[in-house]
Amino acid sequence: MSHGARILLVTRHRAVVGGVESHLRTLLPLLQARGIQPGLLFEHDAASGQARIDGGLEFPVWSLAALGRQGVLDAVAAWRPDRVYQHGVQDLDLEEALLERYPALLFLHAYYGTCISGMKRQASPSPSPCERVLGPGCLVHYLPRRCGGRSPITALREYRYQRRRLSLIHRYGTVLVGSRAMREEYLRHGLAEARVVCVPLFGDVVPDAEPPAPRPASGQVLMVGRLTDLKGGVELVRALPRAREALGRELELVVAGDGPERPRMEAEAVERGVPVRFAGWVDRAERERLMREADVLAVPSVWPEPFGMVGVEAGAVGLPSVAFEVGGIPDWCEPGVSGELAPGKPPTTRGLADALVRALADPEHHARLREGAWRMARRFNASAHVEALDALLKAPGR
Repeated sequence: MSHGARILLVTRHRAVVGGVESHLRTLLPLLQARGIQPGLLFEHDAASGQARIDGGLEFPVWSLAALGRQGVLDAVAAWRPDRVYQHGVQDLDLEEALLERYPALLFLHAYYGTCISGMKRQASPSPSPCERVLGPGCLVHYLPRRCGGRSPITALREYRYQRRRLSLIHRYGTVLVGSRAMREEYLRHGLAEARVVCVPLFGDVVPDAEPPAPRPASGQVLMVGRLTDLKGGVELVRALPRAREALGRELELVVAGDGPERPRMEAEAVERGVPVRFAGWVDRAERERLMREADVLAVPSVWPEPFGMVGVEAGAVGLPSVAFEVGGIPDWCEPGVSGELAPGKPPTTRGLADALVRALADPEHHARLREGAWRMARRFNASAHVEALDALLKAPGR
C-alpha cells in the first residue's frame, strides 16, 4: 500500500479476548512500520484493566457502543479511509454500510456465514466435524445432530442471520483465510477461487534461533487453551492409558488453561488413573517454559479448528504436536514431519492414542519431529503475512 494510506480495521472487541484480537494487536504496529496509517473501529470497548488491541499505540479509534452506528459512520467518513479491513462484526447493518462506502477486504477467522452455530460440528451420534453447506438441511439436522442449542426458534433466527452474513461475504472482491480448510469451506459456499486467498498466519512467539537441542524425555503431554467440549480434553484423558500401555512407560498430562470441561477431565483422570496437573491460565513466559519441558503438545479438538495457532507457537520452541486431522490443523501438523495426526472423521480415542504412540515410541523419530516442528514454525512468520496483506491492499477494486 502506498505510504500514508489509511486502512480502517473493523472488529468486535477492543480488548484482547481471543485469537483475532491477539492477531490485530501484533499486526497494527507492523502496518505502522510500513507507513500505513491505521484506524480501529470496534463494537465492544475494553473494560478497566483489560489489555487492548491499541495498547501503547497511537491512531484513531471509534467505538460503536459509544457513538452509535451513524456516529461511527460519520466519524470514519471524516477520517476518509482508503480501504476497510474487516475482521467480522455482529452488527450486519454496520458491515453493509461500510461495504457500500469503501473498498473492503474481509478476513474470515471463523465459520462466518457457513454454520448456524458457527462451530461446524455435530455432537450426535458422536462429536465430529461437519462439511454441510449452509442451507435448509442445516435446520433439519440442527436439533437431532445436536449442532448447537435446543431451541428451534433460536436455530431459525441464527440461520437467517448466518444467511445474511453469507450474502455479505459474496459482496467482497477478496476474502482472506488462514488455512486450506477454510478456503475449501468458502469455495463450497459459492465463492470463486480467485476471490478466496490463503495468507500465512503467525503467532506471538519468535522461533528459537537454533534447532532444538537433544534432551531426555520428560513423559509430559501438554494441552494449552480453554477447556470446552470442542477442545477434546476428555478424549485426550481417555487416550493416555492406551498410549501408556503401548509405550510401556508413564505419561503425565499437563494442562495450561481452564474452562467448563475441567471437572469432567478431572473425573476421567481419577477413574482411569491418569496423572494430571492443572496449571490454570498461565502467562506467556510460563507457557513457554511448559512447552520446553513437554514431549508433545496435544491438540485434541473435535471441531474443525480454522487454524490452531497454538501448534505453531509450540513448534517455535521445538515441541511437536499430536492432533485430530480436522480443519486447518494439517497446515502445520504434518504427519511424520512436525507431529502426528489421528483420523478426524470421526475423532476417536483409539486414533488419538495411536498418534501419541507414533510420536513418542522412537526417540530418533521424536527428535526429528522436534526439529520439523521448529522448521514449520519458521514458515509462519509476520513478515510473510504482512507482505501478502500489503499486496492485497494495493490491489485495485473492492
